[in-house]
Amino acid sequence: MFCFIHTSDLHLGKRFGQFPVELRGRLTDARHQSIDSLAKLAQSHSASAILVAGDIFDTGTPLPSTIRQALRAMGADQSVKWVLLPGNHDSLASDELWKQVAKDKPDNVILALENTPIEVAPSVFILPAPCINRRPGRDLTEWMDNSETPSDGIRIGLAHGAIQSFGEEGASDIIDPNRAKSANLDYLALGDWHGQIQVTPHIWYSGAPEPDRFKHSIPGQALVVSIDGKGAQPSVTAVKIGKFNWQISDISILPGEDLDQTLAAELPDVSMRRDSLQQFNLEGRIRLPERLKLEGALKDLEPDFAWMETRSEALNNVYDVVDLDLIDHAGALRQAAETLFEKAQQDEDPNGTSATALSLLYSFAAEDV
Repeated sequence: MFCFIHTSDLHLGKRFGQFPVELRGRLTDARHQSIDSLAKLAQSHSASAILVAGDIFDTGTPLPSTIRQALRAMGADQSVKWVLLPGNHDSLASDELWKQVAKDKPDNVILALENTPIEVAPSVFILPAPCINRRPGRDLTEWMDNSETPSDGIRIGLAHGAIQSFGEEGASDIIDPNRAKSANLDYLALGDWHGQIQVTPHIWYSGAPEPDRFKHSIPGQALVVSIDGKGAQPSVTAVKIGKFNWQISDISILPGEDLDQTLAAELPDVSMRRDSLQQFNLEGRIRLPERLKLEGALKDLEPDFAWMETRSEALNNVYDVVDLDLIDHAGALRQAAETLFEKAQQDEDPNGTSATALSLLYSFAAEDV
């Protein structure tokens, strides 16, 4: 039996420039720490190799410290082999990068830089398809169909890119979803898609060990893969190893509902919030007093999280004339509020100028209560 770890898209050195400086450092460091997490996962499952299906580095020009520290971390346990495949972010076109990696790498790191089978264990062969540049323009796994290995040897493909059925409108560089069958592969380890997904029992995307966006609202994972022998169906187990959680919560609101209960249902446990990046997408209809209450609750929650964002463009205000009493019962302010109220009711945009002005007027009045 051959047991290995399938991972991809470490994107070491990613800078996360859209976030505050302190958080950038934490997110960047978490990507480096994923190396140690993957090594521990290999140790705990007696896996002899870690296959990284591309995008080890976020760019083709990472800092020298990023390269050196990553390789030192991979070399900490010489009993586990690391097989590194260039992806589209760190392709073979980044010639100086791979020269530096080749120079600094420890003995247990294997570079999959050519279309040549690599024997990583007795009768176990890795068939790599390194990305030649950012957009190769062809299916780089085609060579696997005609590659020769011993008839009793386990064959594992290693590639980085999109996979879907070929068609007249399809891109020329997508990976054939029948590649495992046509190339007699026991397993095809893919990278590029940051979410973990099974394509067939023999073809998997591992997903990134550390998420880096809200597109995939799942924890960072890696796959533990075991193959009993040539022709056996692989056993694949997904294991959570990521530190940070990136979560989108879509909250639909109706006037009069219990906002505390609605919000509480979407919140992660308090113990998880420091390592959570949270995006709330609010939609529906809400009265002004309820909106102020909700905005106050969200503002109070914000310091709990590593980062939090609220999007409320789709949350429309519902106006009730009794709400205007809080602004004023009579006089110029009341008259202005009633004028804005009438215009807001007629406005095709529920969050238009009149509605926005009325909300501001209401919020100012509420602060003085």
